[in-house]
Amino acid sequence: MQNLTRDLAFADEFISAQLVENVSDYDVADAVVVNISPSPMITGDEHPAIVPAWKSTWLKGGRIRSAERVAIIKVVKPTNLGGCMFRGWDWLGNRIRSFPRDTPLYISPQDEIGTVTIDPRVFTNERAAAEAPQTFTMKLNLWWSPGDTDCFIHNEHPFLETHTQIYGLGRMQKFRQRDEASLYEDVVMPIGYSHDPFCRVTGENQWTYPWHRYYADTDSVWLAVELHP
Repeated sequence: MQNLTRDLAFADEFISAQLVENVSDYDVADAVVVNISPSPMITGDEHPAIVPAWKSTWLKGGRIRSAERVAIIKVVKPTNLGGCMFRGWDWLGNRIRSFPRDTPLYISPQDEIGTVTIDPRVFTNERAAAEAPQTFTMKLNLWWSPGDTDCFIHNEHPFLETHTQIYGLGRMQKFRQRDEASLYEDVVMPIGYSHDPFCRVTGENQWTYPWHRYYADTDSVWLAVELHP
């Protein structure tokens, strides 16, 4: 069935969020569209364009000509958006005891959207052609922080991940140590941008991440795409 659509778990009156599968000639009035599949997404009408796997764009009166699976997300009501903690979002410190108590970082409900079969080294851009595909479970969630929030330097994840900026302006940053003075790469995240994966594959279901963090320059909402083995 084409254009199979449902709301994502974090959709509410403040944030429009839909999952669309087997996409064909799907019009988007104004939203960030994330290609959450290993296949290219084709956009445009008279002048088609390619959005690569795991990348995104901001469509305004645009069309998705074809795609395997996409998330379409838009902050539709920014006033009082920061009240997300009263709408089912969780402060990260409730899940990680060591998380700094003065850091306002909140996570939405997570949505398990299905499985995908990929070579993890293709996902991380370490090789172009698949040699060792495996199946991952895909999970999506949003994050929210107010402006000038240090969202915690860390380097451990039991999954592959990438992020897309949905609202506001932020940065994904890399560090040599767990110290912000050791910053060596600053990836600016404007609305509609997805960064390349930071991790490197080191073995079967094994990968390493540099010390990294998200930094919210303004009030920000960003999407996490997680691939769990």
